[in-house]
Amino acid sequence: MIYILPLISVIAGYLIAIFLKPSSSIGFKLLLSFSGAYLLAVTIFELLPEVYLNGTEEVGIFIMLGLLLQIMLEFVSKGVEHGHLHQQEGMNKFPILLLISLSVHAFLEGFPMDEGDHILHGVVIHKIPVATILSVFLIHSNLGKIKVGLFLSIFALMTPLGSFFKSQFSLLQDISIYINALVIGIFLHVSTTILFEASKNHKFNLSKLAVIVGGILLAYFI
Repeated sequence: MIYILPLISVIAGYLIAIFLKPSSSIGFKLLLSFSGAYLLAVTIFELLPEVYLNGTEEVGIFIMLGLLLQIMLEFVSKGVEHGHLHQQEGMNKFPILLLISLSVHAFLEGFPMDEGDHILHGVVIHKIPVATILSVFLIHSNLGKIKVGLFLSIFALMTPLGSFFKSQFSLLQDISIYINALVIGIFLHVSTTILFEASKNHKFNLSKLAVIVGGILLAYFI
């Protein structure tokens, strides 16, 4: 399932982009808020205690490095990881730098998914709105269907590829605690950015507060 579900999440995001209008959909914004809350809760409840329990004091350094890495990646991705991507009208060049940035993010998030179902579900829920925003951007560009399909296919494969690499190389397994710490930093930045940007002027309404609390409680009790 760690190979299949991330692929399904990208397909689901693409279908949402085709059949709905996520940029103006209240439901999509609620899904984004829920995904941020669930990802943050899973990171704190599951990943964070694990790396500090089994790692050394250096894991804190790697968490901060992960946070800084995500900030640098967003200079290129323009924030698609937390639901933002500004359309470039008339774009006809394949956005290779955007693909590289998103691929690094997606590849790394595949490493901790064998730690438990909570992590897998958190990544999958996170990828659906990301794939939706990305699909909207690509569909409204001038790239053409083949290039759009190639971009989304590569993006969809990167997370399962990260999980596969970890399972096949003993060196990656030996340093998995520190890679997971790096991913924690990435997740902390992405999820908190989603929550802080969940409402206009940073004011939460009742529905968004409810889905955020729901995401946290679901991560805790399931």
